[in-house]
Amino acid sequence: MKNLTPTAPGSPATTAAIEVEKLECGYHGKLVLKNVSFTVRRGEIFFIIGGSGCGKSTLLRHLVGLNAPTAGDVKFFGRSFTDADTTKRREVLKTFGMLFQSGALWSSLSLRQNVALPLEEYTALSRREIDELATLKLAQVGLTGFEDYYPAEISGGMKKRAGLARALALDPEIVFFDEPSAGLDPVTSRKLDELILHVRETFDTTIVVVSHELASIFSIADRVIMLDRVEQGIIAEGRPRELAANSRDPRVSEFLRRGDLLPQ
Repeated sequence: MKNLTPTAPGSPATTAAIEVEKLECGYHGKLVLKNVSFTVRRGEIFFIIGGSGCGKSTLLRHLVGLNAPTAGDVKFFGRSFTDADTTKRREVLKTFGMLFQSGALWSSLSLRQNVALPLEEYTALSRREIDELATLKLAQVGLTGFEDYYPAEISGGMKKRAGLARALALDPEIVFFDEPSAGLDPVTSRKLDELILHVRETFDTTIVVVSHELASIFSIADRVIMLDRVEQGIIAEGRPRELAANSRDPRVSEFLRRGDLLPQ
């Protein structure tokens, strides 16, 4: 199996794909995260990590517009997403895709029909063109021959691949992943990591991953931010191996070195 060690981002990655500025996130008047600021470079694989309940998925939901922040701003390629009007938000939405934790496939639709949904929503392509593109996207994630299968007829790993095919339907510049390895066995999880690397390397896609899985963090992440529930924000940022080896914060070293799983 190939080495998954990520390559250092090249010169295109010096331009920000995402800029988060003093973001505050919460639900029903309860603050979950405060003063969160970070930048994701073009073409890098960026992880949001931390223990359960620290706000990883909450941050992701606010980044992609599923929830509105109480303060702060999120910019994609220099354009504010938080303050954009409906028309501009729709344009920004075309620049990214998302793979939800469960895959979030419609059970009543075939895999091809699931992948076709964003093409139907955001393009003026003909039915034939949409079906051809959906078939191509499924092929790109290794699901050729499964176009007419329904979600109940395939494995968990295949559901994640189908969800990724849908996330890639509009050729997005950024793809978000919410706990992509959740519920997968180690071998299937490793293959999904390989696929994420393939997407980045083939399409120069910027990848943002929410995860607590050390195997994935150390295998494919270029940089990470670590959230903490008590601090309600970021307590560490950098390359995961460097943080594991050098951080003097016991919360960071305990998380990244738990079980002595730090790769040599």
